[in-house]
Amino acid sequence: MHIEFRHLRTIKSIHDCGGLARAADQLNITQSALSHQIKGLEDQAGIELFVRRSKPMKLSAAGFRLLRLANQILPQIEAMQEEFSALRDGKTGRMHIAIECHACFEWLFPVLEGFRKSWPDVDVDIKPGLAFDALPALQKEEVDLVVSSDPEDLPGVEFVELFDYNAVFVAAATHPLAAKPFIEAEDFRGQTLITYPVERTRLDVFSQLLIPSKVEPASIRQVELTAVILLLVASNRGISVLPDWVVREVKYSSDYVTRPLTEAGITRRLYAAVRSEDLEKPFVQELVKLARVEAQKLQAQ
Repeated sequence: MHIEFRHLRTIKSIHDCGGLARAADQLNITQSALSHQIKGLEDQAGIELFVRRSKPMKLSAAGFRLLRLANQILPQIEAMQEEFSALRDGKTGRMHIAIECHACFEWLFPVLEGFRKSWPDVDVDIKPGLAFDALPALQKEEVDLVVSSDPEDLPGVEFVELFDYNAVFVAAATHPLAAKPFIEAEDFRGQTLITYPVERTRLDVFSQLLIPSKVEPASIRQVELTAVILLLVASNRGISVLPDWVVREVKYSSDYVTRPLTEAGITRRLYAAVRSEDLEKPFVQELVKLARVEAQKLQAQ
């Protein structure tokens, strides 16, 4: 027996309407076509699905079994159609984010909180474990957006500008370097540099300053949490370089000093890397917009 969705809709409509004429109007087909459809279904089943002499028209015992099936399946089909419609219209979807910028957690969480309220049907997740293979993961559709400061020429990937930031030197107020108006590469010789536990090439202090100058600190101490980095710096256990949005709360503290790197300063740019096909999705555009707004708030503080 071959049952189609239209058969289930027919059984339910006739039962709900109590007759062929009203059911035909509801289904937007002729009464003759509806009668023909019922006969074909009964021929397949080899049993009557309706008690024809009753008024209003009633289902037989076999018809009621088919109605139960219709009541189970049709709502699921309608829900699936609504989901597909929402996906097509960009109202729902998936936004799994990988972060190459370790300090971005400090800035990203307020962005995601605002995004969650505006787009509750979008599945949001952060994939920090993919930090070193984030862009290949984006191309493989394992993640949907990568926060990065290092744009690359990749097929099918667009790098959307988010905002600029400054890499800032931070030290204890009693540190000898606190007396300098700006910090140069040579100042890092003999120092303990406290960094996040990521590759050197992904740290601004190395990629933009120390590696080009061929300067090596006396030692490097890797710390996972920003709060612990700042605690160690305040205790004069080392110096660090952090994005300006991270040190916005400590630059006015008497425990710390913040200084630009080099006299001109070092400015970097953050990007949102997304697949080209996803760039026009409304919720992707909204996330980019919220990220820029949050950056403006931080820079205004």
